[in-house]
Amino acid sequence: MWLILGVIAIIATCINLYMYGTGKDYKLAMAMGLSFTALTLVADYSMVSDWVKVEDWSALLDVVPTMETALWVLTIISILLNITPILLELKNKK
Repeated sequence: MWLILGVIAIIATCINLYMYGTGKDYKLAMAMGLSFTALTLVADYSMVSDWVKVEDWSALLDVVPTMETALWVLTIISILLNITPILLELKNKK
């Protein structure tokens, strides 16, 4: 599930940037991009929770350390890309 939500978050972010580039209202796409990023994180946390419940320690040891770094980096990139149009608008107003 987290993979599907992550792909939707990427698509929504691309739509956000495209709509800003074409001069259309991009705020709904921005909200969708950030929302699906949050849903991706929750789905991933749920997957890890399931591993803990079934005591799948090998999966936790193999996946979680790398996944933590990737999730931090990808979440920061998602936030920056989704707020870029707002930052550019603020810059252009000055």
